[in-house]
Amino acid sequence: MRPPAPLPRLPGRLLAPLLASVLLAAQPLGAAIASSNSNSNSNSGSGSGSDPKTGANAERDKTTPDRRIVMTIDDLPWVQLPGISTAQALPGHRRLVAAIKRAGIPAIGFVNEGKLEHDGKLQPERVAMLSDWLDAGATLGNHTYAHADLHAVGLPAYQDDILRGERQLRPLLQARGQQPHWFRHPYLRAGRSAQDKAGLERFLSEHDYRIAPVTVDNSDWIWAGAYLHAADAKDAAKLKARLRREYVAYMGAKIDYYEQQSIALLGYNLPQTWLIHANLLNADTYGDLVKMVQKRGYRFIGLAEAMRDPAYQRADAYTGPAGPSWIHRWAIGEKKPASFFGDEPEVPAWVMTLADLESE
Repeated sequence: MRPPAPLPRLPGRLLAPLLASVLLAAQPLGAAIASSNSNSNSNSGSGSGSDPKTGANAERDKTTPDRRIVMTIDDLPWVQLPGISTAQALPGHRRLVAAIKRAGIPAIGFVNEGKLEHDGKLQPERVAMLSDWLDAGATLGNHTYAHADLHAVGLPAYQDDILRGERQLRPLLQARGQQPHWFRHPYLRAGRSAQDKAGLERFLSEHDYRIAPVTVDNSDWIWAGAYLHAADAKDAAKLKARLRREYVAYMGAKIDYYEQQSIALLGYNLPQTWLIHANLLNADTYGDLVKMVQKRGYRFIGLAEAMRDPAYQRADAYTGPAGPSWIHRWAIGEKKPASFFGDEPEVPAWVMTLADLESE
């Protein structure tokens, strides 16, 4: 479990009072974005009605949201590194990589290169863990060297940390004919001023990076902490089974919530970007998470395909202290009322207690 930062990344439901007071200048919501949902639903070509089922299918297609989603996984090679030994991390890592390979869906993992070291020395077996991800068919992106907080360290130090975060990543990818292309902000904190945000985007562009946003934000790290604590419980097996079951249901509720938020803001369901972490809970539920999403009608896609959606060209107007979903950042730019951000699914109280936390 990644320990919380001094300013925790808050979910939308806790941001509502804050958002009302920090709404920024809106970027206009273009008609092109609102109308971009005119997709393959319009090519049904079944107007004659000679087959009643065809007409019914066409009508249903008009009301069914386009459901595509990207699987993104942070804090590689393993969340708990370097706080635990490589030997302790490997069993969970191997289960997660095996699950990724079995699922056969596009996935991208974001690397903290500081986790590859022990006492300042590079550990070859941890670099090999990244190769395992590539062998499983995943791609890799930059998540800074030290999981740096932009709001705490400032832009110059943050830029240095990004470059430190590709010293192993870049040659590892180049050996396979690839390049690091995607960057994910730790804690999803993207800058406290428009100047810092613009400066970071210029820096990333100069180094051929693009920002990998998150729309399906969640508190999987709390569930992961509870899962670790459950191992010490008297009824550990039963408790862990309950956690896995309810965690998958919680994630389903989060995906449903952000689908509705997207439709409310944009007029359609954009290709969602989902954040989870490289931890034991996700290693043990990855297959169930994938099946749960597919049962909802979602198709997994790569990050490049998702970023072609025009919504992702919108400016990130948020300069507050937290790290909310990009859908909520855009809603801030639209000066949505605090009520817009309500009703987000919460981590149940019993899970919070088991994780030894008082609030998300």
